[in-house]
Amino acid sequence: MLVDDDGTVLNAHGIPYATAERFAAPIPAPRHCEPRDATRRGAACPQATSRLDFVNGPIADSLAKSEQCQVLSVTAPHDAQGLPVMLWFHGGANMSGSGEAPKYDPDALAREGRVVVVTVSYRLGIFGYLNPDADGEANLGLRDQILALRWTRRYITSFGGDPARVTVFGQSAGGDAVLSLMLGSQTAGLFHRAILQSAPLGLRKGREAMTAAMRDAVTAALADVAAGEATVEQLLDAQTAAVTTAQRFGLVGGFPFAPIAGVDPMPAAGDESRVLADVAGRVEILVGYTRNDADAFVAMDPRGQRLARLGLPGRVMARLLGDVLTRRIFGGPARGLAKFWTSSGGAAATFRVDWSPPGAPFRACHCIELPLLFGTPETWADAPMLGPGPDSIDTELARRTRGYWAAFAHHGVAGLARSSLRI
Repeated sequence: MLVDDDGTVLNAHGIPYATAERFAAPIPAPRHCEPRDATRRGAACPQATSRLDFVNGPIADSLAKSEQCQVLSVTAPHDAQGLPVMLWFHGGANMSGSGEAPKYDPDALAREGRVVVVTVSYRLGIFGYLNPDADGEANLGLRDQILALRWTRRYITSFGGDPARVTVFGQSAGGDAVLSLMLGSQTAGLFHRAILQSAPLGLRKGREAMTAAMRDAVTAALADVAAGEATVEQLLDAQTAAVTTAQRFGLVGGFPFAPIAGVDPMPAAGDESRVLADVAGRVEILVGYTRNDADAFVAMDPRGQRLARLGLPGRVMARLLGDVLTRRIFGGPARGLAKFWTSSGGAAATFRVDWSPPGAPFRACHCIELPLLFGTPETWADAPMLGPGPDSIDTELARRTRGYWAAFAHHGVAGLARSSLRI
């Protein structure tokens, strides 16, 4: 393990929690009795360049890539004993990213909040969410995540964490994963609180035809080679073909890879409300979004780029479009989930992130809260969303935001000053 510079936080990197053959269900990693080197970051799932690099800067580029990417890292105060646990699931549209990325280092969150933080990596894209064999194992990325939860339940006391006080939290695709974990048939009792940050909840329905068309595209792309024998590069090329096909299906095509309803461990789409109503009595939630979540997606879309070239009127129209899409995909569904939760007898709080630095090109966009929670100003210095300023991150706001998240992990909704936060 590593100790941070001031000796207050311990880091254990690259711990295997599961293993799996390609397109096969994961199994728990074998136990080992000899000391293991936990000073080096583990591998990320093979992936193409992230479409959000122009927002975040590179996330996982510095990491090795391997299909054996079921690893996690643990960050804990050096004197941790019986502290709440927080499991982080990263974003990246289920196509990119890794919990091992330096930008997700949770040292400040663990130190200030007195929590043990687990950051999780898992299979992505074609490897985790689109088995070319329609009758083969499915939802593999989600099943990896479930084994990470089981590993935490079994071993986190060794790091000073309390397995009876576990909060799962995730942003974007990671937030969607949090909802899927609440829906999953194998997760009861594995966590007790959940934070959903900018989850694209408005894109969960009407995916069946798109998924079938994506699988057809993969089959065509791999026509000359069996999926089990294809190279990683061939599989990533097939994934690109699937993503291109998904774009024909409108807004939902912007989030092509996600757990498939009705396939283990997910319930059928028609049963989701019933399952969540039952979960609401057992899991507290904090759910929210950023004020301009969709701005970056409008900017990357060719139609948004055409609007921007029209000068001021076009930029105004692009921002109005961003506002509409933010409400439809992120804001409205987040508020709706909180309302459903409380009406089902559960405890829920909401938040909205309005902050952005002066000169930020996409206002309070998707991912803007991440530097408030993780990493350091240095690790986020190459993130274009923060604008040109050398001191873009509001350090006091960052400390306050980490305080909100940690308070929720310690005390749930009762630990928050308000049921609706503005950041």
